Amino acid sequence: MRFPTIAASALAVTPAVVSAAGTMGFALGTKLPGGECKTQKDYEEDFKAISEASGAKMVRGYAASDCNFTKNVLPAAAEKGFKVMLGIWADYDESFANDTNAITSVAKQYTEQIYAVTVGSETLYRGNFTGDELKDKIKTVKDQLPKGIKVGTADSWNKFADGTADPIIGTVDIILINAFAFWQGAGQDNATHVYLDDMFQAVGHIETIAGGPDKTPEIWNGETGWPTADGTDYGDAKGGLENAEEFWKNGFCALLDWGFNAFYFEAFDEPGKPASIGDNGKKADETTWGAMTADRKAKFALKC
Repeated sequence: MRFPTIAASALAVTPAVVSAAGTMGFALGTKLPGGECKTQKDYEEDFKAISEASGAKMVRGYAASDCNFTKNVLPAAAEKGFKVMLGIWADYDESFANDTNAITSVAKQYTEQIYAVTVGSETLYRGNFTGDELKDKIKTVKDQLPKGIKVGTADSWNKFADGTADPIIGTVDIILINAFAFWQGAGQDNATHVYLDDMFQAVGHIETIAGGPDKTPEIWNGETGWPTADGTDYGDAKGGLENAEEFWKNGFCALLDWGFNAFYFEAFDEPGKPASIGDNGKKADETTWGAMTADRKAKFALKC
């Protein structure tokens, strides 16, 4: 489906008239609430909870070697019938090498479980690479993987919309667009529109540079979400369980209903996650972004 033919305002109002719903996925952390690295059994429990609560069978990670993620998550995926998008943290030579090796060492064994590999996570947004530099990293990884495993990247919607990511188009097989209305300070009355419009702008530009929908790489919404704890606010965006549920239903599910694939950030709360610093210079609590609690209980209905 060609996204630019759909007005974002119409999406926000009538999100459910499309031939087939998109694929739902979840971002997945590598550690238990106490800080211990997850084992294969822990991932199997994660997958059981995700599948039962939402029906989803897709997850994504960010650094393939972190806590032996690849070694433990892929056999768990094989056991539970899941697909995994593995990530390579490309910012540092050491992490790039370690994550690439973690994937290439098992890629032939788990071709059925590895849906794709993303090289870098918001590296353009942070200014760590130029588009051409990221393109070279992606090509390096593609050359080492078996044919059939898609390789791409994940970055903020505005870096796709403003042309920063143009050099990678034509090289990548898959693009993950991150779009957070929350981090744009959108209030509840405007959050769905902001989210869908972000995607509209990014996909529209990508299609133009690629030469049309038929030449466009596979596109996913790589991340979106809303914190469920009261007081975790950003501008007019207010954290809280009720607000998160509203965004899930009217934003995330709306995009899926229109036939687009999307990852929710994230599957489970991460109580041990350190505070991050936002663009406004203030500390931000990211421990309660899970659609489920740290002990794998759904916070609200997760089937769109």
